[in-house]
Amino acid sequence: MSNRAQRIEAAVSAALAPSLIQLEDESHKHSVPDGAESHFKLVCVSEAFSGLMPVRRHQKVYGELQAELDSGLHALALHLYTPDEWAKQQQAPASPDCQGGSKAG
Repeated sequence: MSNRAQRIEAAVSAALAPSLIQLEDESHKHSVPDGAESHFKLVCVSEAFSGLMPVRRHQKVYGELQAELDSGLHALALHLYTPDEWAKQQQAPASPDCQGGSKAG
């Protein structure tokens, strides 16, 4: 796991006490240098999201990760659930393919 991934997981875990946290570095799917650690997908299940609309959940996570956003974290796909929501869902949607420039092109 990368340093940035470790910092993201630590910050989210400390702030939200999640029952589930899944973090995937998706940087390799984008036109960025190898090892960029710039694009991540976060699945987080926490009681802390209870009673919050999706935008407030996102704001809560972004607030905890502001230092990462200020230092090179370019994209963060957030899939945030309460335990009850996750029990019904059991998986987050797949990330779409990058629509930007191509490494091969």
